Amino acid sequence: MSRIGKLPIPIPSGIDVKVDKDTHIVTVKGKKGELKQKISPSIGIDIEDGELKVTRSSELKKDRAMHGLYRSLINNMIKGVSEGYKLELELVGVGYRANNKGQVLELQVGYSHPIYFVVPNEVKVSTEMVKGKNPLVTLESIDKQLVGQVAAKIRSFRKPEPYKGKGIKFVGEELRRKAGKTASK
Repeated sequence: MSRIGKLPIPIPSGIDVKVDKDTHIVTVKGKKGELKQKISPSIGIDIEDGELKVTRSSELKKDRAMHGLYRSLINNMIKGVSEGYKLELELVGVGYRANNKGQVLELQVGYSHPIYFVVPNEVKVSTEMVKGKNPLVTLESIDKQLVGQVAAKIRSFRKPEPYKGKGIKFVGEELRRKAGKTASK
């Protein structure tokens, strides 16, 4: 049995979980919003005593693989509608700037032109520029997958390089640094 899949998911108070047996859609509602996820017909979901348990119908390799996956997805949905997810990106480099006007993020990261990126409506974006510190881009959402995908796309505009560490990185991310060339004698 899957180690992750057999763990029960505690349902906090104020969170409403509904499972539609006909369409195989799990709906999670909370104070921050509502999320839906379609699940495989071979996966069963039981809700009892404030806990959600994910079961599988057979021992096929595909069903074993899906067992832990759907448990993690549903757990992320419950955490998202109760607490939400927040990712911070830091722009490291001379002259790097970030601004946002609504859902449009403007990045100046060393290219000859600024980059304009339209952030999906489900993700709240904010920028912070303090003198003497690197600019920060903060992304908040109830959908863990979406906020991670948007952060990865923003990071891909200028990945951190290993020699000086310039680029867009996650706050707290450890970069592997390389030594540069040394003068030969």
